[in-house]
Amino acid sequence: MLNNQENEVMKAVYEMCDGKGSCLVSPMEIMSILPEKKKYTPDKVESILRSLELDDYFDLIESDRKGEKMYVITLHPNGEGYARERQQMRRSVAFKIGLSVAGAVVTFVVGLILRSIFS
Repeated sequence: MLNNQENEVMKAVYEMCDGKGSCLVSPMEIMSILPEKKKYTPDKVESILRSLELDDYFDLIESDRKGEKMYVITLHPNGEGYARERQQMRRSVAFKIGLSVAGAVVTFVVGLILRSIFS
């Protein structure tokens, strides 16, 4: 399971690759997609990319293009299935919230029934 920053960076990488399986991006292109209020730095983005690489989401190769640092990113099956994993996470959270609400309603109704019986 990814933390919030890793999730944002992985979402940006997934959008940049756009279903092609691989892409060539610069740290600034990735940072342009990320939320500005988090104040990501190129070093922070690189460390997050390295941790995502270790988690087997993609291969990350550094390259230079006219003196600018570039990344060649090739998605692995975990990276290609990122959208599905994100959708499942949303469903799981929605189910847990629904279950909590249903439990609260049942508890309230049982409390009302018990109060009417014993009063």
